[in-house]
Amino acid sequence: MKLLDTLHRWAGGLIGLVLALLGLSGAILVHKEEWIGLPHARDAQVTDLATVAATTEKLMAMPGDPQGIIYASQRLGLHQMRFDEGAGLYASQSGEVVARWASQWERPEIWLFDFHHHLFTGDAGEWVIGIAGLAGLFFVISGVILWWRTRKTFKLRLWPKRMTRPAIVTQHRDFGIVVAPLLLLSVVTGTMMIFRPFAAIVVAPFAPVAETAKALEPPKYRGGPLAADPDWTAMLNTARARFPDAEFRILSKPRQPGDPISLRMKQRGEWLPNGRSTLWFDAETGKLLGARDALTMPAGAQAFNMAYPLHAGKVGGLPYRLLLTASGLALALLGSLTMWTFWFRRPNPAKRFARPSLAAT
Repeated sequence: MKLLDTLHRWAGGLIGLVLALLGLSGAILVHKEEWIGLPHARDAQVTDLATVAATTEKLMAMPGDPQGIIYASQRLGLHQMRFDEGAGLYASQSGEVVARWASQWERPEIWLFDFHHHLFTGDAGEWVIGIAGLAGLFFVISGVILWWRTRKTFKLRLWPKRMTRPAIVTQHRDFGIVVAPLLLLSVVTGTMMIFRPFAAIVVAPFAPVAETAKALEPPKYRGGPLAADPDWTAMLNTARARFPDAEFRILSKPRQPGDPISLRMKQRGEWLPNGRSTLWFDAETGKLLGARDALTMPAGAQAFNMAYPLHAGKVGGLPYRLLLTASGLALALLGSLTMWTFWFRRPNPAKRFARPSLAAT
């Protein structure tokens, strides 16, 4: 038990700040759609095919070589356009541009998302976050074990009674046990999205791991070079015929020559906010190359697709988002106070008193 306590303290002292910042940024991002205060942000989502197609043609013909569109949703009534080098814009659902940016640093919701997912360092940041997620899982499990031996002294406090090390440790222990289920949900779902081997372990009870991994791999379609003027309307019509009740979510141009155009859609039974039902079109001819119905994917793949909506509060409405906000703020509090006690309020070494020599008596 002493070894577990030592590991819990040292791991918290070394990575507590990362978890605190992830918790705080996550609590803010959960409500991202509500605090984007731009014109038309609160407009109702338009799903009419003719309107969506006309706006798509207008936006994709804009100068600057747009890379794709993230379509308006029920919570945000703006289309988001993506360009190279982090540039982008928001447009109304009729195609009116309401905001532009030349880099992510001009939009707080974009750089905050990049921090929460990559720590501003791309793939390297994802590895750090994944390790922090595994550490968070260890903290929750070890914290519950360590709390059990002191359960009879439980007292719930949102803030330490005093800013002394014993008071902070007591608050940390008792407050942590209360929020442990929420923290477990956040760290498990977050780590699943970064470390596929960990995700495979979590979803293994639902389907064979190999079957799940194969279902999640994107198909390798090859086509011609991107046409000078793709027929976006024809593609959207094909997509609506294939998935009649689905929302248009993300339209993406090919990343490399020969890659297809992809269109993600969200069916009513999907939790993932941008859906996983996908169609691929030849970039040169606009011909449908293939489609994937997310609702027919193996149970393991469908379980994996639930990780992001559960982690980011994309299901359950405002009550669930408030629970995730509490989880993020609790993680920020626990992580920051852990860092404080470990580095600045460490216990003083016990003083040793020499026993008097017999010769001195």
